Parts: sequence; structure tokens; C-alpha cells
Amino acid sequence: MNKIILILLVIGMSYNVHAQCTQTNNQVVKCNGEQIAGKAEFKPLPYAYDALEPYIDKLTVEIHYSKHFQSYYNKFMAAIKSSEIESMSIKDIFKNVSKYPAAVRNNGGGYFNHMLYFENMKANGGGLPTGNLLKAINKTFGSFDEFKNQFSDAGKTRFGSGWAWLCMDNKRNLFICSSPNQDNPLMDISEKKGTPLLVMDIWEHAYYLEYQNKRADYIDAFWNVINWDVVEKRFMNK
Repeated sequence: MNKIILILLVIGMSYNVHAQCTQTNNQVVKCNGEQIAGKAEFKPLPYAYDALEPYIDKLTVEIHYSKHFQSYYNKFMAAIKSSEIESMSIKDIFKNVSKYPAAVRNNGGGYFNHMLYFENMKANGGGLPTGNLLKAINKTFGSFDEFKNQFSDAGKTRFGSGWAWLCMDNKRNLFICSSPNQDNPLMDISEKKGTPLLVMDIWEHAYYLEYQNKRADYIDAFWNVINWDVVEKRFMNK
């Protein structure tokens, strides 16, 4: 009997080590630091709709956030409701997203990608990153200007709708890529996989009211609203 109790205690300790979960109102919302998909939230925009002007206009931000982003969130939550993946982390879902319905891939990506995008912008942004992130950029690309050129080109040359990414692989090496539709580098279908650090939305709804078909002008403007503090935090926390 004592041996059985000991075994159960060891199993329980092992589970707690590998699955460190936090609760809010007696409900698990995170495990191992990752958001549980079924508990994902649509949070308020962390700045005013007009905060990014004159680079991204108020109406674009308002429609983009409250309509497009909100719609992806609603449809993602509906797609996973009462399913086995509702209790998984979003990142774990992405690791095997090819196995799940298209609604999970499209709307899960749409929710997650937009969340990162709006987080990595702010009023009075832009300039240069600092600290270890700047050192890593200079080491990988030779200079910040060369990084800026390559990242911009990734957005300009992506055919149709999609996203441009600065990512880090599992060896902490930086790389730039782009993805179509609502895909991202965390998904198993991605050509190159890594952790997103900086993301730029290149769907037309992100810029068309202000820039029409001039995607390159929007991309140039984007550099003035980047929140490098958020990007560096993602880099350091990986």
C-alpha cells in the first residue's frame, strides 16, 4: 500500500514539473506559460485608434481591429468549441494544424497573427531596437539598414495577401520570411519554422483606405510605428 502511495506521489510530482498550469476563477488558462486556446481573450487595443497617425489612419485601425481581428477571434473560438483541441495551447495546435479543419488554421492564424501585429506597434514608435536584439540583427544581416531592406522586400514580394516575419529558430538564429493568407512560422505547414518576433500585416485591409494599391508606401510607413520594446521582449523571453 505504501509503495502504491509513493508511486502516485512521484507521478503527481512529475506531472506538476512538466505541466505548470495557472488558474483564474478556478479555470485553467495557461499551462507551461502558454495560453490555453479555449481561454483566449479578445483584449482591448492597447492604444487609441488614432494613435498610429499619420502613418496608419484611425478608420483603418478601427475597422481592422474591431471588425477583421474580432471576426477571426469569434470564428476561431467557434471552431474549437467542445473539441479536444479547446484545452490545448494555441502553439501546440499550430504544431499539428494540418491535421485540423481549415477553420482552425485560417481563424486560429488570423487571431494569433493579428494579436502579435497590434501588439508590436505603438504611438511614437519606430527608430532602432536596442540591446541584444540590435546586436543579433547586426550579426545576422550585417546592419539594421540591410535588415530593414530584407524585411521590407519580404512584404513587397509576397504575392496576394499574407504576412512578413522576423523570426528566431531553435538555435536563436534570426531569419526573415513571409507567409500566405493567415499562416505563420509556428505552423507545421510553414516552409521555415521559428518563433515570431516582429510581424507586418500585408493584407489590403491593413492599409487600403490610406494607401490604396501602394503597398510599398504602407511598408515604409510601418517602420515609424514599430514597438521595439515588445519585439525585444519576445526575443529575450524565447
